[in-house]
Order: sequence, then C-alpha cells, then structure tokens
Amino acid sequence: MLRTVNRVLIGLVGLVLLVVGGSVLAVGLGLDAPSWWIHDGKKDVLLSDAERTRWDGEGWWWPAVIAALALVVLLTLWWLTAVLRRRRLTEVRVNTGDGEGALLRGRALEGVLEGEAAELDGVHRAHAHLTGRPDAPRTRVRLLLEPHVDPGTALHLLTAEALTHARNSAGLETLPAEVRMTGVKHKAERVS
Repeated sequence: MLRTVNRVLIGLVGLVLLVVGGSVLAVGLGLDAPSWWIHDGKKDVLLSDAERTRWDGEGWWWPAVIAALALVVLLTLWWLTAVLRRRRLTEVRVNTGDGEGALLRGRALEGVLEGEAAELDGVHRAHAHLTGRPDAPRTRVRLLLEPHVDPGTALHLLTAEALTHARNSAGLETLPAEVRMTGVKHKAERVS
C-alpha cells in the first residue's frame, strides 16, 4: 500500500512541476500564454500587490491558510515516518517452554529460510524477508524458478518443507507467508 501511495504522490508532484515549470518556461521564452494561464508575458510577476492583499481583510483567510499548511506538514511527516520506518523484523520471540523465552535474530531465520528454499528442486534463487511483530512474524518469499518447473509443485514444496521447518524451529504456531514466483529468463528451445 505504501509503495502505491509513494508512486502516486511522486507521480502527481512530478506532473504538476513539469506542467507548471514547462509553461512558465514557455511563457518566459516568448510563447503566447493560454487565456486561463496566470501569467500574461515575460515581465509578469507571480502575484501582484492586489492579488497578494486581496483576502487580508477577511477573518477566515489566515486560519484557513494555517490549517491548510498544518495539514500539508502533518501529511508530509506521516509520509516521511512511513518511508523511514524499519520494515525488516530484527528479532523473533521463541517460546522455549520454560516461561522465559528467547530471541532469535530475524536475519538468521531469513538466511535459513532462503537457504532451504534455494535447495528445493527447480528453484534457481530464493529471497526471504521477515515483517510483522516479534511474537507474530510474517514472511515474504521470492522464488526465481527454473524454466520447466511447475509453480504449484514449487509452492507445495516450499510450504511443506522450508516454511514448516522455519515455523517449527522458531516454535511459532503460524508463519503467514506471501510468496512471489518468477521464472528465469531463457532462450526459446527448438522443437524438431
């Protein structure tokens, strides 16, 4: 979801900057501006004195400007913290049965899961990424499959072997997984 929001926001900001900057450049170079455009020619200013002071006497103007700017600042801070927040789970709580528990490094579990998934029949390369909370981890697994492998079989092997071993070794009741599979690019084979 955040990836989609990032792409949409960056795309909209880029489009607005491109249109406004390109049109200001075009007017500045002497091209005729459309009738709806805010600039008339090369010597025109962005805001005239009349436009700048037009709403000064209204009681709602400054609260509206401050509210709009505060909203922009809050949305920007939300977006920045969402982008900078750690996505990778650093530790997983393991139930040892004695009431104490232990902590397992997230990268260690990812490495074991990647190694076991890469050894499955027909898997060219694997990548695992843990997310979620330490007591309820989730994983994202990307598999790069050989050309003639059945994806259903590869998914079954991953679920029955690698994910089950990871779940059992960490003492977890569940280990939800999102699996993405792509195929290795290869040349077309000749049929004779």
